[in-house]
Parts: sequence; C-alpha cells; structure tokens
Amino acid sequence: MSRRRQTLLLGLPEPGTPEAQRVLLFRLLLANAHELRTRMDRRLAGSGLTTQQAMLLQMLQGQPEPPTLTQFAARLSMSHQNLKQIASALQRKGLVEIVVDDTDARVRRLRLTAEHHRLWQQRDPDDHADVVRWTAALGDSDVARLVKSLDRLHAGLVEASEASDSST
Repeated sequence: MSRRRQTLLLGLPEPGTPEAQRVLLFRLLLANAHELRTRMDRRLAGSGLTTQQAMLLQMLQGQPEPPTLTQFAARLSMSHQNLKQIASALQRKGLVEIVVDDTDARVRRLRLTAEHHRLWQQRDPDDHADVVRWTAALGDSDVARLVKSLDRLHAGLVEASEASDSST
C-alpha cells in the first residue's frame, strides 16, 4: 500500500465500512482541494491573485446585483472582516470597487470592474486547459457523476447550515 493511501486510512480500523468510507471521502476531498488550490495559487501568482481571491471574484460575478459586504460574507460563510480584507486587496488591484449604497450611506457594496472582466477574458482559456489536464485521470462520465454527486453534497451542506443558522 502506498504511503499516501496509508496516511489517508490512518485511524480507520475497518476501511471498508460505510462510516469509514465517508471519513475517507472527507479526507480525499480535503487532500484534493489542497492539491488543486496549491496548483491554482502557483498558476495565479503572476497575476498577483490567490485561489481564494479568484473564487471570491467568480462568486461575485454570479450575483444578480452588487451585494453588500454583509450579504456577501454570509453567502460565502465568511466573516465580514475577512471579506473586507480580501475585497480591499482586490480593490487595490483594480478588480473590484467597494462603493457606497445608493439608499444607505452606511452600507458598502462590491462591484466588479472592467479590469476584472479583461483579466478573466485573457486568463480563462489557459486556466481552463490546465484544469482539464489536472483532472485527466477521470473520464468524462466520471466527471459528470462526480459533479452531480458533489453538487448534491454541497447543496445538502448549505441547506443544513442554513437550517442550523435559522434555529439559533
């Protein structure tokens, strides 16, 4: 058994049980996330971005209107302070604007800039090609099944989090 596999199985006396398989799934998700984030951090370094900043920009792009810092922090399960630090760094890089709300001067909203759109228009083809290479160990049908399963897992986690938030 490989050292990598031994590490993943540590503390699992019977790795074939359903519970152990779920623990192994959790560990593999974390290990893969770490590996992919490290690769993307290296890839983005020339742009002065981190994977976390890029993910935040991507999520912001998917918002129907510029969200408030408070709304967006909640959506990302992030503290307002942490989001403000990341958004301020992105503002210094010219990729977002932190603007005063039209109706309440105490509220700040995040808005993407034209520079943000230019950056990703240039980067996306090569970045996407690298992601395809990084995931080449999986066939297209594997990817489709994984996307469906991980999307279901994510929806369940978000739903559970929202239910727990509303009960407190």
